[in-house]
Amino acid sequence: MAHYLKEGISQEEKDTAEAKVRETVEAILDDIKKRGDGALKDYSAKFDNWSPESFKLSRAEIDACYNQVTEQNIEDIKFAQAQVRGFAEIQKAALVDVEEETLPGVTLGHRNIPVNSVGCYVPGGKYPMVASAHMSVVTAKVAGVKRIIAAAPPYEGKPSPAIVVAQDLAGANEILCLGGVQAMGGMALGTEQIAPVDMLVGPGNAFVAEAKRQLFGLVGIDLLAGPTETLVIADDSTDGELCAADLLGQAEHGPTSPAILLTNSEQLAKDTMAEVERQLTILPTAEVAGEAWNTYGQVIVCDSYDEMVEEADRIASEHVQVMTKDPDYFLENMTNYGALFLGGETNVSYGDKVIGTNHTLPTKGAGRYTGGLWVGKFIKTCTYQKVTEEASVEVGKYCSRLCALEGFMGHKEQADIRLRRYAGINEG
Repeated sequence: MAHYLKEGISQEEKDTAEAKVRETVEAILDDIKKRGDGALKDYSAKFDNWSPESFKLSRAEIDACYNQVTEQNIEDIKFAQAQVRGFAEIQKAALVDVEEETLPGVTLGHRNIPVNSVGCYVPGGKYPMVASAHMSVVTAKVAGVKRIIAAAPPYEGKPSPAIVVAQDLAGANEILCLGGVQAMGGMALGTEQIAPVDMLVGPGNAFVAEAKRQLFGLVGIDLLAGPTETLVIADDSTDGELCAADLLGQAEHGPTSPAILLTNSEQLAKDTMAEVERQLTILPTAEVAGEAWNTYGQVIVCDSYDEMVEEADRIASEHVQVMTKDPDYFLENMTNYGALFLGGETNVSYGDKVIGTNHTLPTKGAGRYTGGLWVGKFIKTCTYQKVTEEASVEVGKYCSRLCALEGFMGHKEQADIRLRRYAGINEG
């Protein structure tokens, strides 16, 4: 039976914190609805110390960012974007339009249609998350989205040159230096400076994720991608040093990022906990990673692989790093996760930055019902039908009777009028 060597904060504490986030976000979005750009400027100044005349960067401002990064930086960004683009194109090829005659004279089909406009959020207040530009903008571009806005907060008092270059190389039509809830609200609600979009995508902190949740319905969203989560599944074929590195490598995202070790080896669990403490003495981002580990970190010891799968599916973590004798066992048996990283040779950082799979993934258990961001998230699969007169008569007979069964007399008349016109049948 699974037992804990380390537990994080209670669900009650999490609920209290989330309630405060909801209230804050609701107030900000209401203010943006009322005051538009004025509200954006006030919140940007308050939270990011940034209040320019225009949040939208000019071509000259974008070009200037290229002079602030190295040629190697640019080549590395291009390499990463090529990997993301290549895998996105493979995924898009799996989406095909269909059209079939399902009954004599009845033709049914669907078309895959890209949404017209998307707002892509790139986190960047604490770290300049260059990779998020690849994941959202490149993927939207491959999907065929016509208008792509990319927004990121200022970094160290100005637009992050690396993020801006990545957004531009990825193909963004408009680039905003604007962060947080104000960015999400501005893109979804529209202001004097920003024409509203049809969809919001991208990861962010708890406030950004909550803004997406509250704006969903007015606009589409990819998924609720809040603070980073990682689950390391390991057995005695690996060691505590590697497990600790993979836990802390994701915990450094922010102080509310859960990092969980799930193992069937109590010795590995103890070794990993000791190794985490050692690595926190030398890790440059230890202040953030340590807070996340101390508050949200968990260590769970199970009796078997089956129990590990059961616990992993219950947790439904965003990232799942599997380092066991048989990692494919978890690929074949797990059902709830954002992305799997199979074997000690790979790791979440590869997925986050460069390998080609998308890093915008479901959090807070959303892996139970959705996967991560991919080309298909930007595409609407819309059906259509075409029917001959003869087929309309045949289908209409069934439809008329079924509508009568439900008491939908207006629906029944839609069928009956065609029966009268095409076959001279009076269904009454």
